[in-house]
Amino acid sequence: MRRIDRLRGGRTEERALVDLASWVPFAGLDPMSMNPVHTTWGKQSVEPIPNNFEGYVRGIYKRDGVVFGLIAARVALFKQARFQWQRLDNGTPGEMFGTADLDLLERPWLNGTTSDLLARMEQDASLAGQFYGVRRDTPSGPRIRRLRPTLVSIVTGSPSNLPDDPDAEPVAYLFWRSGCVGQGEPQIFWPDEIIHYAPTPDPDANWRGMSWITPVIREVEADMGATEHKAKFFENAATPNLAVSLDKALTKKDALDFIEAMRDNEGARNAYRTLWLAGGADVKVVGADLKQLDFKATQGAGETRLASAAQVPPIIAGLSEGLGAATYSNYGQARRHFADIFARPAWGDAAAALESVISPRSGARLWYDDQHISFLQEDQRDEAEIFAADATTIRTLTDGGFDPESVKQAVKSRNFSLLKHTGLLSVQMQSPGTTAGV
Repeated sequence: MRRIDRLRGGRTEERALVDLASWVPFAGLDPMSMNPVHTTWGKQSVEPIPNNFEGYVRGIYKRDGVVFGLIAARVALFKQARFQWQRLDNGTPGEMFGTADLDLLERPWLNGTTSDLLARMEQDASLAGQFYGVRRDTPSGPRIRRLRPTLVSIVTGSPSNLPDDPDAEPVAYLFWRSGCVGQGEPQIFWPDEIIHYAPTPDPDANWRGMSWITPVIREVEADMGATEHKAKFFENAATPNLAVSLDKALTKKDALDFIEAMRDNEGARNAYRTLWLAGGADVKVVGADLKQLDFKATQGAGETRLASAAQVPPIIAGLSEGLGAATYSNYGQARRHFADIFARPAWGDAAAALESVISPRSGARLWYDDQHISFLQEDQRDEAEIFAADATTIRTLTDGGFDPESVKQAVKSRNFSLLKHTGLLSVQMQSPGTTAGV
């Protein structure tokens, strides 16, 4: 029997019940220890991505330069990382090393690289809240395939068969190949087959992520409205609105002819041309021009709010308010903030998500390697200075008679209560009262 038939076994029009004992066991759960799990198409135990991905892509990402620039800044840094195994010594991160298993991340698809994979992960995470990928075996070796996020549903299950049970967990991921959720037969993937990268959790769902655009959608609309306002200003002869009053003795036909003639002078191509009036017409300026409206400040404030939601400092994204206060010091602080607040947590989340499709290593975890990212070179210089200071501290404490192993642990944990003295003094490490050669 096919998996989808097992999933649909005993299904009524509204609910499909499935006995997990008949399923292939999935990662982390014992199917024999659980009650039947159910999924209802479009009900609470299925978590489909809200149908706003296409709207964000076509209506915002491809139309609003500020949002595009912010996502581009995130992608530019995020895709520069590489991944390696990192040894764990009693939970303490140690040296990093590579294995052949990581070739999947180095070449996720034909002509693709780790940078291409991370760029896709960040784009989908920004626009849909999450990235879904699946490992597929091909004649040329294992490959990673991206799944369109709006076509993936998460099936959850729990012993009590209730969606809000604290023991509920994802039991399967459904990919709707028909292009429409709920229509046709979905392709079923188990949790250990799926890369699910969702850096910003959605508070309304246990497993889904949320796009950073969602809370600032009104700001995006305002920015697009301001851009449209600016375009209309130039379309209408690059002048403020005009109010034209006509002589009351003018006939209706003559008035309409006059209005039609006036409209021929509208548009940017007619800017700064002489406007000729007749028949007692009187022209007055209505409204204000862009300078009087302080248009730059109005639009700049909205851009800053968008940058805040995207966790991108305005100076990094090249926004007007950031550039207005730009100095070398400010840029350095912004660069460090961008790396610490966005990049490093996102890389850690990505490593955890990608580890699900790679053979696990005992005593190690998949982690990111940022040593060769030029954007972070200043941070690495600071780390080198800290390392040099730690080395000096270790030398001083060891020469002072403290046990070398306890010195290393104390400096590493920044806890001097771990220091243990050997009872020996000075560099010769001799017992008190003794002399050399005795």
